[in-house]
Amino acid sequence: MKSLLTRRGVIAGAGATLSTGWLAQSTLAAETNAAPGKLWSNEYWTKKGDVSLYMYRKRASAPKPGESPLPLLFLVHGSSLSSRTTFDLATPGHGEYSIMNVFARWGYDVWTMDHENYGRSSRTKNNSDVASGAEDLAAGMEVVAKETGQRKVHLFGESSGALRAGVYAVAHPDRVDRLVLGAFTYKGEGSPTLTERAKQLDYYRTHNMRLRDITMIRSIFTRDKPGTSEPAIADFVAESELKFGDQVPTGTYLDMTANLPLVDPKKVRNPVMLIRGEYDGIATMNDLTDFFQQLPTGDKQFVVLPGMAHSVAMGTKRQLFWHAMHSFLSLPVTT
Repeated sequence: MKSLLTRRGVIAGAGATLSTGWLAQSTLAAETNAAPGKLWSNEYWTKKGDVSLYMYRKRASAPKPGESPLPLLFLVHGSSLSSRTTFDLATPGHGEYSIMNVFARWGYDVWTMDHENYGRSSRTKNNSDVASGAEDLAAGMEVVAKETGQRKVHLFGESSGALRAGVYAVAHPDRVDRLVLGAFTYKGEGSPTLTERAKQLDYYRTHNMRLRDITMIRSIFTRDKPGTSEPAIADFVAESELKFGDQVPTGTYLDMTANLPLVDPKKVRNPVMLIRGEYDGIATMNDLTDFFQQLPTGDKQFVVLPGMAHSVAMGTKRQLFWHAMHSFLSLPVTT
């Protein structure tokens, strides 16, 4: 069964499977499948105590009084990159990499935020662990509710962002519609990347910041399986991200090497999709299968994407990720 999942990219759940052949045929590039024209965007700020948190939003057009509400999608970044680098990266000459552009053109109202000590948000002495990130989300959701009049969002997180999203969903199930966890880590058992990372555990425990220079950024795209990401993308990422400095918090690294599990699957009440790249060195099949089987909801899917590694957002086959998530979020409501 594991071989089938890995080779064919199966959606598991409710006994259904979906081969990647069908998935690829039914997925067109967002540039050709989506409505043309310039997208509307806006910046916002929220507060978590004294901490200022940057937020960003994109949709097809500016909000208008009395219009029908759009589905809300909130994107949660991971340990080493800020929100717009992760989800709204401009890559001239290399195709579309902005998830915000893709889903805004597909009719979503798309939001994201920089967590404390990332991107444009406040710099503090906090190590910005997963619990802190979930608190950031709680502050951000109040802005979303105020601006849109809606209190429930679809929530996607990648890597430690999936941990933040999961912790938030358990604490606030009434604020989450569908939950998509990409490159998620449950217990971390059998993960070669986390085993290697744990060698620095004493450092993470005694330091709140770590080095994130261009060498480290390039390693994100090569450590699992070279060729699953376009080499030039690392340079676009570095250009976007290093303007914020070469240091990022250690909190999520500490959590992922010493404090797992952080999300109890039995307490997740929302519909859930797990998404894993075939070659992910952190989110292992056994770890995710264990989590998936314990989820109490019958509305759940487990997707394995072929030819992808840890970052499903920036892989060469990222269109498969877009399609899988869009299909899950747009499932018809039944009674």
